[in-house]
Amino acid sequence: MVLSRRLGARLAGTSLAAIVLLFGACVPNTSQEVAMGNDYAQQVERELPMVRDPEVVRYINVLGDSIARVVDDRSLTWRFNVVDQSDINAFAVPGGHIYVNRGLIEKTTNMSELAGVIGHEIAHVTQRHSMKQMAAAQRANAGLSIGCILAPSFCQGAAGAGVQVLAQAGFAKFSRDDEAEADRYGVKYVTRAGIDPRGMPSMFRILLAERQRNPSGVEGFFSSHPVEESRIEATEKEIEKIDPVILKSLTRDSPAFQAFKRRLASLPHTQTGR
Repeated sequence: MVLSRRLGARLAGTSLAAIVLLFGACVPNTSQEVAMGNDYAQQVERELPMVRDPEVVRYINVLGDSIARVVDDRSLTWRFNVVDQSDINAFAVPGGHIYVNRGLIEKTTNMSELAGVIGHEIAHVTQRHSMKQMAAAQRANAGLSIGCILAPSFCQGAAGAGVQVLAQAGFAKFSRDDEAEADRYGVKYVTRAGIDPRGMPSMFRILLAERQRNPSGVEGFFSSHPVEESRIEATEKEIEKIDPVILKSLTRDSPAFQAFKRRLASLPHTQTGR
């Protein structure tokens, strides 16, 4: 999923790594991705309200690490955070930063549903979807970017809007192919971590029902991660490939997850998080 437009605009043009990469027109390497991601994550956490409760932070990181550590072949340092906002959303920042909104967690009924969301976001990072989009945008807008740096007045008006789009390319709406790939890998990732992957299509159904009940509450989610019946069917077909004996052995829920939900529900919302 993606950042809000307001936050994305603030991120635009503030990272030295991003400026340097404008001239490369190629997919950033891991060290560049991590540097850029760390810079963006600092800004995200200044801009958005975060749940800082130690128990909540510990659990979301234990769950996230249990998935990331069995699928990450680049040894990234993963960090998982709960955003103190009631709307339903989640997003990944390059380099291993995953954010899940409080409102999404409140809609889950079991651990496997949250794990499916986290596995999907981890897949966006491991498959480097943001980095590939950024490289494609750089290639398409290289001339415009150079013009802005050499002649700032050139960045006004329509040209400036084009550069802002370029600078936000790493957080742009993912393509349907990227979303489908993140779903496929997400199913594999949670399964490998010993978690029931059926939580992913289950969460999709919850989101579709929520869209019928309260469309504004899931607007951010659906703008970046369109959910359709075909997406549910696709994930269920992936799950059908798993040996039923293995599937039966996977964890769907846990007392620790339910305690985590109760703890989160007991915490007051921040003033900006409602």
